[in-house]
Amino acid sequence: MSDADNPILLLVDDEPAQRRLNIAMASRAGWRAICASSADEAIAMLSTREGMRVSAVIIDDWTPGLEAIGLIHELRERRPSLPVLILTANSNAAKAVEAMRAGAYDFLIKPIAPDSFLSALQSVLRTPSTAGELRPLTEKIRAPLGFDEIVGSSPTFRAALAIAAKSARARVPILIEGESGVGKEVIAHAIHAASPRGRMPLITVNCGAIPANLVESDLFGHERGAFTGAFDRHVGKFMSANGGTIFLDEISELPLDAQVKLLRVLQDGEIQPVGARLPSQVDVRVIAATNKRLIEEVEARRFREDLYYRLNVVQLTIPPLRERIGDIPALARHLLDRIASQPGMRDLGITNDALNLLARHDWPGNVRQLHNTLFRAAVLCEGDALTAADFPQLSGWLATSATPRARGEQSAIVRSAQENGIGVTLYEANGHLRSLSDIEADVIRLAIGHYRGRMTEVARRLGIGRSTLYRKLAELGIDTAA
Repeated sequence: MSDADNPILLLVDDEPAQRRLNIAMASRAGWRAICASSADEAIAMLSTREGMRVSAVIIDDWTPGLEAIGLIHELRERRPSLPVLILTANSNAAKAVEAMRAGAYDFLIKPIAPDSFLSALQSVLRTPSTAGELRPLTEKIRAPLGFDEIVGSSPTFRAALAIAAKSARARVPILIEGESGVGKEVIAHAIHAASPRGRMPLITVNCGAIPANLVESDLFGHERGAFTGAFDRHVGKFMSANGGTIFLDEISELPLDAQVKLLRVLQDGEIQPVGARLPSQVDVRVIAATNKRLIEEVEARRFREDLYYRLNVVQLTIPPLRERIGDIPALARHLLDRIASQPGMRDLGITNDALNLLARHDWPGNVRQLHNTLFRAAVLCEGDALTAADFPQLSGWLATSATPRARGEQSAIVRSAQENGIGVTLYEANGHLRSLSDIEADVIRLAIGHYRGRMTEVARRLGIGRSTLYRKLAELGIDTAA
């Protein structure tokens, strides 16, 4: 594709360093960026020949003298279908709601993780069926959950949570694998909160968002004068997490030379800042996550085998949402409760037709995409409950998709999940009934999760005694954490 064929991105930002970073990231995604330093200049540029070809706008609402909401309104009046993204250092949910109601397409937080930036741009180029989902919003508006608050009754999901809960109190490293959006960071927060280090800091690092030449400095720190531009001493993320936990997201993106230093931390508990003569001791629990199969990265020689085994003391694999469709009704209601707690939002119900529609979608972005879809619908909803009409992008996808589930040829498991909405399936994929013991185990797991592990309440609601409940737990091989 020639440069003239590349989609054009209009950046409204007066900060040269930030503009250069955004231009570089846009270029990686195949975009050509043009820049404006004010609202007036941005409006004027839209009238030029080049401006007529603009496919998206990013507004930095920290640009001096710029009223971002007013500019959004102006852009919407002139180009109603032009996606506008807001870039801000303010994670206030009210700002997101205000920008959304003004017509913003997405909401990004500085410093921007490259994967979030690229995902937002890629979603602009997708078909209208997926347009308008605030993909990175889950990272912006959230409160950490404990194990007893994480929703999901799928056996594979509960099994992963049970392993996480058991390993939380140990110091051993944990490796969490799963597709983007399945909730790896949510589970990392729950592990930290349930550990003896729960009152100490949890430091999150996106390994894919750090420039390769700055990885060692960012993770391990540097001394003043260690390299050109090192005007002051910098304390790295590992020292900041001393006594607590560090969450290394997208660990597969860590450069090989930094992997060597990370291995030393895991083996000896030592870090050596760039330019330092002597190492320093740290006491840090490491939780790593990746959306790739790390063993395949090892086989491809992109990840050190010795580091893999050091990180993989405990491994969790989080199933994608499409493999636990039965969890969607409970998840949707839970997420709507969390959305309602944000400033500017209100309590909303959700109808069965809406839940049926959600259960028929494939959710390539997993729980993150479900959350963002519900958030957009909740922002724009004028009634007291979300209906299928509040999800036009999903209806459009189902109308054009050629997948069997989209055409209504859903498996017995999916139909059961939609009709019952309770997260317990009655049928195998081949249409035969599941065994009574498997169904009973799922019901007990669901009750334990629903009543937050309060076993007296679980027994009372199931209509059995506590001794009977614990006997069934032993017979069915169910851990109370599950």
